[in-house]
Amino acid sequence: MRHTSYDNEFDDCERVDFADPGGRSALRRATRRNPRNLPCPHCHKPNRLTQADMACGYQCDTCADSQERS
Repeated sequence: MRHTSYDNEFDDCERVDFADPGGRSALRRATRRNPRNLPCPHCHKPNRLTQADMACGYQCDTCADSQERS
């Protein structure tokens, strides 16, 4: 059974839903309790990540794609 508590969303990065299931992005789905309102820690562009993304140590898709091509 999936926990619905907000605090539990960040305990296990695997339990949070993906923003683009089956796609290339590892970013988590934005919700009212987990809005996409944080800047990317690499490019510093605003509104790129959610709290769940930050808790998992992610960067925005643009930075991730760029890093993978290098």
